[in-house]
Amino acid sequence: MNESTKILTRDLNLHYGEKHALRHIDLEIQRNHVTALIGPSGCGKSTFLRCLNRMNDLIESAKVTGTVEVDGTNIYAKDIDPVLLRRKVGMIFQKSNPFPKSIFENVAYGPRVHGIKDKKRLEEIVEKSLRGAALWEEVKDDLAKSGLALSGGQQQRLCIARAIAVDPEVLLMDEPASALDPIATAKIEELIWQLKESFTIVIVTHSMHQASRVSDTTAFFYMGEMVEVGPTQKIFTSPAQKRTEDYITGRFG
Repeated sequence: MNESTKILTRDLNLHYGEKHALRHIDLEIQRNHVTALIGPSGCGKSTFLRCLNRMNDLIESAKVTGTVEVDGTNIYAKDIDPVLLRRKVGMIFQKSNPFPKSIFENVAYGPRVHGIKDKKRLEEIVEKSLRGAALWEEVKDDLAKSGLALSGGQQQRLCIARAIAVDPEVLLMDEPASALDPIATAKIEELIWQLKESFTIVIVTHSMHQASRVSDTTAFFYMGEMVEVGPTQKIFTSPAQKRTEDYITGRFG
């Protein structure tokens, strides 16, 4: 694994019972890059994403083989604590899911769980995280308001603030803008560009336009296999594989 590689998967397979959902995935994810995962529904994109912070551990029938390394450490090794792993590799889901608490408490929740009790320190973390999620200016006078009272786009940015409050190194985003209107989507995309200065980002998106706008690298998944990976511009203008070209030009999917 070279210096610029943050995550490395080698011969990664996942079975749900008898179903072979991911097949022999070899992928290098570069640090401080945005890597987009594209492909038709049910092709394994989100399943692969969940392998990167062991969210599939929560599914009883899921069995993973092969390796996933973050900074050279195999995250499936027996001595790895998944809870600590998920602090380092945070996740933002398709549907924004704020806690039924105040904006402040949504963001302070993770740091509190990890033992930070000092009020001033929590206030600093909350402000820094909300600024990082481009939400501070909109909510700074309403931190006691319920997170559920925010608009859909604001709720998703609140979830991003909550994810970055525990100081992760990687952000996994599972179709983070699919439920949002075009204006809120544009804000999330702009935010992704800013966040990659501080984080390594892997995003699943059903929108090829979004992948082409926000990512440095694109990986095309089809029926549980990774067909092709490369610089986003190359994947979208001169893919090496016919299946990639057919998908991108809308012949299937």
